[in-house]
Amino acid sequence: MTLLCRMLNLRVTYHRQASAALDLSALDITAGERLAVIGESGSGKTTLARALAGLLPETARCEGEIRWTSEMPPQPGRDLGFVFQDPSSSLNPVLTVGEQVAEGARQHLNLSWSQAFRHARDLVASVGIPDPDSALNAYPHQFSGGQRQRIAIAAALSARPSILVADEITSALDMVVQAQLVALLDELVRQAAMTLIFVTHDIALASGLADRLVILKDGRLVECGATAQVLERPQSDYTRALIASHRTLSSRSLLPGSAE
Repeated sequence: MTLLCRMLNLRVTYHRQASAALDLSALDITAGERLAVIGESGSGKTTLARALAGLLPETARCEGEIRWTSEMPPQPGRDLGFVFQDPSSSLNPVLTVGEQVAEGARQHLNLSWSQAFRHARDLVASVGIPDPDSALNAYPHQFSGGQRQRIAIAAALSARPSILVADEITSALDMVVQAQLVALLDELVRQAAMTLIFVTHDIALASGLADRLVILKDGRLVECGATAQVLERPQSDYTRALIASHRTLSSRSLLPGSAE
């Protein structure tokens, strides 16, 4: 297993906030792994994802280190694809789907627009959008929420990144669509041998996708380990409470491979 990056003494604070949004002593990420970052609202999981991707807002102050094993940190949009929580905000309403999905390939793969659009057509088809040729000429508002999120995934993959960060991409969707998106991510990541950072509050969804779980609470890491190990032998009361709440609220089994 090859180390991809190491986070050391990573502390992120936002303007006018007294406490740190993220205070992480150490975390390693391995190339090709599927890492789920789990926690309730305010736990620091989105801050961790944005810090990793170099996408923190200007109001954030970041201290500590993110050491990449590559010579240069991965460039968002090229080496690292980021899928945001709300596709209605991340997709431009006045540009066609084709323009938005093709843009990454056009910019980073040195393709002509015609080549980039063919690439975009293949990506839109690969994420399960019906009639991809027509979809390229349509606008985001013409699709359902689940379909918009699939289009956002296609756009994030446009430049063939080696790392994909998915930040709470299922939070506004019903359980059936959530499971479908997780199955799609599983397939796409396997095909491209990508590293996946899956940010979620839903430990049940994460259990069917991730090799390893990172549990955050109040900006701090409370538990980290292989998925089966964390679920079967949780070490913290907080993790036990997360597992218990999802067993109560959901019929999904909290076992690896259960996101169906």
